[in-house]
Amino acid sequence: MSDPAILIEGLTKQYGSTTAVDDLTLTVASDEIYGFLGPNGAGKSTTIGMLMDYIRPTTGSISVLGQDPQRDVIDVHSRVGILPDRYSLYDRLSARQHLELVIDTKRVSESPAALLDRVGLNDVDGQSVGTFSQGMEQRLALAMALVGDPDLLVLDEPFTGLDPHGVRTVREIVHEENDRGAAVFFSSHVLGQVELVCDRIGILHEGRRVVEGTIDSLRAETPVGSDATVEEIFVAVTGGSGQSDEPSSETTQ
Repeated sequence: MSDPAILIEGLTKQYGSTTAVDDLTLTVASDEIYGFLGPNGAGKSTTIGMLMDYIRPTTGSISVLGQDPQRDVIDVHSRVGILPDRYSLYDRLSARQHLELVIDTKRVSESPAALLDRVGLNDVDGQSVGTFSQGMEQRLALAMALVGDPDLLVLDEPFTGLDPHGVRTVREIVHEENDRGAAVFFSSHVLGQVELVCDRIGILHEGRRVVEGTIDSLRAETPVGSDATVEEIFVAVTGGSGQSDEPSSETTQ
C-alpha cells in the first residue's frame, strides 16, 4: 500500500498569541482529490506553507509523499507541483522562459510548448509576462506547477482571476492529473467548483478542521438537507458566507 500523499498530525502554528493553525490532523490518500476550504484567515495558506517548508510549524508533524518536508525538502519539491496563493513572476521574461527555468531546476525533459498549450497560453509563449493579465499569470503559474509530472499537486486558490473558460480548464487539468496517478490538494473560495472536482473536502475554521468527508456524508452530518450545495454546507459549519459558483464575466482571462 502506498504512503498517503499528505499526512498531518497535531499540526499547530502560532504567531505570538495568535494561533493560525490549531492541532490539525489530516490525511490525503495518494489517489484522491481533496478540497481544503475555509473563510479568509482560517489557516489554509499557512497549512500549505508548512507542507512545502516555507513556514515551520510550532508543533506537530507532516509527511508529504512519505517524506519529511523539512529534512527531505529537495526530494519533496522535486515530486510536488505547487501553485501558491502568492507567487512571483519575472516581468521581463516570457512564459516559455519561466517554464524553462522550472524544467532546468527539476532536471526533467519537457516541452514548454506542450505545457503552455494545456493551460491555453500557446499563442503568447514568447510574450513578456509583464504584459499579462491576472488570469494569464494564473495559467502560467499552473503550467509551472505541472512540470515534471508531479506525484502531488498542491494548488492554493487555483481559480483566482480566471473567467469561466479558465475555471473549466483548471477543472479538466485536475481530473487529468488525478487520472494520471497524482494526488491533488487544493484550496478554493469558488465553492461551486469544489463539488465538481473533489472526492473529499475538509473545512477549516479559526485554524481548526470542523468537518471532513465526502459531500454526501457532510450533507448527512450537517443540518442542511440532502440536496445542499457545498456553499450551504460551508455556511452552516462556519457561520459565514461563501462566494459565488462561477467567477463573474468581468474577471480576467
